[in-house]
Amino acid sequence: MLLFIYGTLKRGGANHARLAGQQYLGEARTVAGFTLYSLVDYPGLVAEPSDQAGVTGELWRVNNACLERLDAFEGLTEGLYVRAAIALAEPPDVGTAETYFYARSTVGRTPLGQHWPV
Repeated sequence: MLLFIYGTLKRGGANHARLAGQQYLGEARTVAGFTLYSLVDYPGLVAEPSDQAGVTGELWRVNNACLERLDAFEGLTEGLYVRAAIALAEPPDVGTAETYFYARSTVGRTPLGQHWPV
């Protein structure tokens, strides 16, 4: 499974060890129409029709066992995030990957734009 990550799971991020044994494929960027919000210690990706730049991150190939662990970590059963396909602008030959979309309200959250620093 191809997985686009954009926050604390990235290389150098606080939760990167959760990707141990998986394959890093390189830097990546979504198509326009998405942005990040600060959720204090981590970001949340949401659709943002006015965005013109997309979100930067990394592309990984992960196995099913890792994906199940990440789904639990990202709070899918609690409704914190939803994993779904996202279109990538870079790398140009990939097309789509799965990612974690923030599933709760962003009211009162600080918009970050396209990049979460690690």
